[in-house]
Amino acid sequence: MRKSELNKIVLKAEEMCSHSGGRLTEKRKRILELLILSEVPLSAYEVADAYNKQAEKSMPAMSVYRMLDFLVAEQLAHKLASENKYVACSHIVCSHEHQVAQFLICRACHRVKEIAIQRNIVEALKSHVVAAGYQLMTSQLELDCVCENCLTTAA
Repeated sequence: MRKSELNKIVLKAEEMCSHSGGRLTEKRKRILELLILSEVPLSAYEVADAYNKQAEKSMPAMSVYRMLDFLVAEQLAHKLASENKYVACSHIVCSHEHQVAQFLICRACHRVKEIAIQRNIVEALKSHVVAAGYQLMTSQLELDCVCENCLTTAA
């Protein structure tokens, strides 16, 4: 990713935080940049390790967890429950209203692709869940897949 693209995403993230009353501090910004630049989801400890390799003063994992929680709350990052790892939102610079996030997770290379699904599909799933006597706790979907690159490599 070019530096100009990264800067554009970070500037938009700062605007989003400012608009919601939050603040994208330098440390939070650096954590977001690490997520943006990573090709695979990162655990809080992996984020802490990557941050501490580049920082003058190390940051404890507990602080990283708080910063990741902030980024998730501001819709700048997503937590993948199935992997207990984090990815940057791929729609930070979009100007449209975001649909429901769905994550395609490659079981071979661990790359993640965020795609949107229409709300009516989620509502249909939700009605089936309720009809079965359950309550949907999150509409985020995480699908175990194999990406096209890994499929062609394996062939």
